[in-house]
Amino acid sequence: MPTALITGASSGLGAEYARQLAARGAHLVLVARDRDTLETIAAGLRSQYRVQVEVLAADLLKHRQRDKVVARLADASRPVEILVNNAGHGLALAFEKNDIEDEIRHLDLHVEVPLRLMHAVLPVMLERGKGRIINVASVAAFIPRSTYGAVKGAIVSFSRWANGRYGPKGVTVTAVCPGFTHTNFHERAGLPPGQEGVADWMWLDAPDVVKESLRDAARGRAVSIPSLRFKVLVGASRFAPANLAARAGQAGRK
Repeated sequence: MPTALITGASSGLGAEYARQLAARGAHLVLVARDRDTLETIAAGLRSQYRVQVEVLAADLLKHRQRDKVVARLADASRPVEILVNNAGHGLALAFEKNDIEDEIRHLDLHVEVPLRLMHAVLPVMLERGKGRIINVASVAAFIPRSTYGAVKGAIVSFSRWANGRYGPKGVTVTAVCPGFTHTNFHERAGLPPGQEGVADWMWLDAPDVVKESLRDAARGRAVSIPSLRFKVLVGASRFAPANLAARAGQAGRK
């Protein structure tokens, strides 16, 4: 059975990736800061799907803790065949009011951390001639949206290049770009349910997002935009004036 390492696995899309991959028979390495929550999730997955689940509690912004994850990915004796870079959070859109250190940590978590983890696992995957990397980004990558859109745009651009570079060698890289998705992401960004300013029809369910993204990753696609409605919105955004696109990016936190 393949082994998948998932960051941000304690809730939201990360926990859903863990469930769906376990249901497909993959063994798991779950990474997040909250060990107790990870242990609870791991116990449930072991019981329900009869797969092996490792728990690796780590704050990916702390070098020594992140190095434990890097070492696990680089361990050729226990190869990780699927890497899901999912850890992340949002900030208020008012860049000028945000603490600059918060902004730098936001940048590091969304760009530096995935690059370091990919760099650690790629030699093992390339040596074996197979592997799959999923970088969870956002439709914000295509719409002006303060620094959140900027960091997601960076990871989408890199994923496109990496898929072209490593895909022919058996290692695919897919940037997953969901729209507004029902998780605890928005509450963590300071927006209680019902206060996101987003129409009901624009919301997606996490199981659907993960299912479609795994299908796109299996097909070797560089970019996955789950749901037709957001594919259309992203396509339309390419022709929208910059000021109109920026206004559209004011709602919600995803």
